Amino acid sequence: METHISCLFPEILAMIFSYLDVRDKGRVAQVCTAWRDASYHKSVWRGVEAKLHLRRANPSLFPSLQARGIRRVQILSLRRSLSYVIQGMPNIESLNLSGCYNLTDNGLGHAFVQEIPSLRVLNLSLCKQITDSSLGRIAQYLKNLEVLELGGCSNITNTGLLLIAWGLHRLKSLNLRSCRHVSDVGIGHLAGMTRSAAEGCLSLEYLTLQDCQKLTDLSLKHISKGLTKLKVLNLSFCGGISDAGMIHLSHMTSLWSLNLRSCDNISDTGIMHLAMGTLRLSGLDVSFCDKIGDQSLAYIAQGLYQLKSLSLCSCHISDDGINRMVRQMHELRTLNIGQCVRITDKGLELIADHLTHLTGIDLYGCTKITKRGLERITQLPCLKVLNLGLWQMTESEKTEILGLYT
Repeated sequence: METHISCLFPEILAMIFSYLDVRDKGRVAQVCTAWRDASYHKSVWRGVEAKLHLRRANPSLFPSLQARGIRRVQILSLRRSLSYVIQGMPNIESLNLSGCYNLTDNGLGHAFVQEIPSLRVLNLSLCKQITDSSLGRIAQYLKNLEVLELGGCSNITNTGLLLIAWGLHRLKSLNLRSCRHVSDVGIGHLAGMTRSAAEGCLSLEYLTLQDCQKLTDLSLKHISKGLTKLKVLNLSFCGGISDAGMIHLSHMTSLWSLNLRSCDNISDTGIMHLAMGTLRLSGLDVSFCDKIGDQSLAYIAQGLYQLKSLSLCSCHISDDGINRMVRQMHELRTLNIGQCVRITDKGLELIADHLTHLTGIDLYGCTKITKRGLERITQLPCLKVLNLGLWQMTESEKTEILGLYT
């Protein structure tokens, strides 16, 4: 007896359709009635984010999304009121408005007029007209929010952080990248240092403060005291923090990833403070910290030997520093030493001999390495990613090395 695909149960069709990309999920719904019915099964659309251009009224849009169980939405362009989305999807879980430059406090205020308990994720990155006023609305009506993206919202101030600290007690992830007006006072609000006014966001696990230029070591003191559940902290390009601030971070036992990229005042002394504490970091990035040298690698080997990822791009390290580090770093999987121009083949040989579990290495711009050192690196048994970038070699050498790698 011949069996045709049309004979499959709707549940089996739905299982098959769930493996298709979003565009093909929509296409199979147009084949026939049976496929359309199967394609509308909520399991087919589980986890899918609808990407919408809100240009003109479409009465069937939101009923269609709800019928499929879609609760995550990204707005690619916003020419209608945001309230159109909120009213159409009362059970929305995730709302991505990243890059909607025309979104204003007024527009957001008209949308958030009552509690939306289902909303867990809100992305307002690069919504440059948003101010503290909008954060007041968010803190009032989005009490269950867990993820808030405010990267590039340059009008946010410490007052906005006070409002977040007052209303968003379940927040786990907060991105404040390039919020240039935020200072130590605002971080104190988040960390619960002003309990009389706001409890704080004490459940935060992921905090991005990249390029917040007004922050000093006092912010790190607040973080270490109040945000004890923090797992990931991004302080890249925060020029106001120094070695002394690392003392505060050195006993944050929940912290497993620390980004200090381009923090100009971090030196070997700061790494010493981190290594002498009780940290259990698995990821550390000190790239472009030009005061980091070989002594830092010795400290890392002594106290941060459990690292799985280490980025040292453009640091003043040499083969001697590599020699002082490699024998203790048994867990290291990713090593980025691009533009470390003092590294030679000797350093690569040490890496190849001792860091045998490496899966990725960045050698971009390491101008003193040769074919001999690269041949050793390509023999690492677990290596999957090798970035050579600006390394100078002849075309024939390049072809030969890449042939070895593949």
